[in-house]
Amino acid sequence: MPDMSQLMQTDFLVIGSGIAGLSFALRAAEHGEVLIITKRSPEDGNTAWAQGGIAAVLDPLDSLSAHVTDTLTVGDGLCHRDIVELVVSEGPDAVRELGDRWGVLFDRASSGELDLAREGGHSARRVAHAKDTTGREIERALLLAIRSHPRIRILADHMAVDLLTLAKYGGPDSCFGAYVLSRHSQEVHAVLARATVLSTGGAGKVYLYTSNPDVATADGVAMAYRAGAQVSNMEFIQFHPTCLYHPDAKSFLVSEALRGEGGILRLQSGESFMERYHPMKSLAPRDVVARAIDAELKRSGADYVTLDMTHLPADFLVERFPAIHARCMQLGIDLRTRPIPVVPAAHYSCGGVLTDSYGRTTVRGLFAIGETAMTGLHGACRLASNSLLEGVVFGRRAAEAVQTAEALFPRQVIPWQSGNAQDPDEAVVVTQNWDEVRRVMWNYVGIVRTDRRLERARRRIELIREEIRDYYWNFKVTPDLLELRNVALAAHLIIESSARRKESRGLHFNTDHPHNDPLYQTDTILHKDSGPSPR
Repeated sequence: MPDMSQLMQTDFLVIGSGIAGLSFALRAAEHGEVLIITKRSPEDGNTAWAQGGIAAVLDPLDSLSAHVTDTLTVGDGLCHRDIVELVVSEGPDAVRELGDRWGVLFDRASSGELDLAREGGHSARRVAHAKDTTGREIERALLLAIRSHPRIRILADHMAVDLLTLAKYGGPDSCFGAYVLSRHSQEVHAVLARATVLSTGGAGKVYLYTSNPDVATADGVAMAYRAGAQVSNMEFIQFHPTCLYHPDAKSFLVSEALRGEGGILRLQSGESFMERYHPMKSLAPRDVVARAIDAELKRSGADYVTLDMTHLPADFLVERFPAIHARCMQLGIDLRTRPIPVVPAAHYSCGGVLTDSYGRTTVRGLFAIGETAMTGLHGACRLASNSLLEGVVFGRRAAEAVQTAEALFPRQVIPWQSGNAQDPDEAVVVTQNWDEVRRVMWNYVGIVRTDRRLERARRRIELIREEIRDYYWNFKVTPDLLELRNVALAAHLIIESSARRKESRGLHFNTDHPHNDPLYQTDTILHKDSGPSPR
């Protein structure tokens, strides 16, 4: 065993504090000690920002087969059917547990049954929700249970730097923890664990405009890739069609549930337009709606389209969407009497670290769950409100799998070494590269792509990554530098995956290859030793 005097050790290390990580922790604590690290406060992740709800078959008139079919249809040929069936079948019990065991207060009808909403791509009402702040309510309840649990500890303001692997010691491809940076002390410690779980959320901050919070910097994907794990389907970035367009809104999400309750997308002239793009009109899947809005904006030169709710009862809108109503009113927009200006923004990563049906990655001892993972559930496009469902189902399944995890540590753990690294002296280098990565990705690897745009993005991102590598090795690490390093690597992976897919499918639309091609009805898998993609 290594000298533990300057190390931290736990049974299960969870990196991230959203629905997936917290669900895992509550179950895994039945088998050992759990340490959760989160780079800011535990409430700051994507889960707390989720508005619409969590999808599951909870109505006797609905069916598991219908939910499976809807998921497969939206996934455009790339969903793993076995995973879809598994998640859909386990979903109802997982959602009931959130309410019955962990105290999530879902909205209920006068009958006492769950009040179920319908969202884009769904053929029935099956979305359990808590007004329009479902994620925040789930986060509240799970954190309340976590904080009172004697075998779970949370370290806020701690950011994982890189994973600890036996491969660095000449051993097998196995993970035994992570190096962790304290935001306050600026010290890096080694945390050893029998199993390490990545639940760090998505990659929204790779793009200039996103509905995600600032913490969504693809940390889990980047660390897993550097550790030798396979990542998959990174080209499939979901752009949410309706984010509030306002200079002070900071891409505030306008939930898909508004369209589920009858909201109509219109041009600024008042003309509806979705009927020209899909038979489901404003309730079409997100990829269709986002591309339609993008096309209309480019055609007209307008800055935004509108989401019209004014034909619905005013009292219903305030009751059903209190947070969205309040935010709009703060900005001078009364959704009861005026259409909401909206634009698309990067929202969800359908790709991620490749896992099996229990969240295991291709590196022993390393798990990935939630948005960080590519389980096969979402395929080429995610069905609305399947994300929270995936997080809670795989949190539970990973907790089952880690019961037998072995403690595989090297004889002596190499401590973090800063060497001759200096304190950062030019923060402008980091901020400039941050801005450049996000603008390149938005302009060249966004809703609509071309081969030429992808090649331009590839060249620019590689130059930026060279600068980041030089800076990383010459200056002491900071949270901003670590996030930039991860964002730039995620950008590289998205570009590489996009370049390999010579077709258009789901969320990946390339005008040079505008149709589905059966040759590409397979996952895009990248590994750090797999070499560059073909030019």
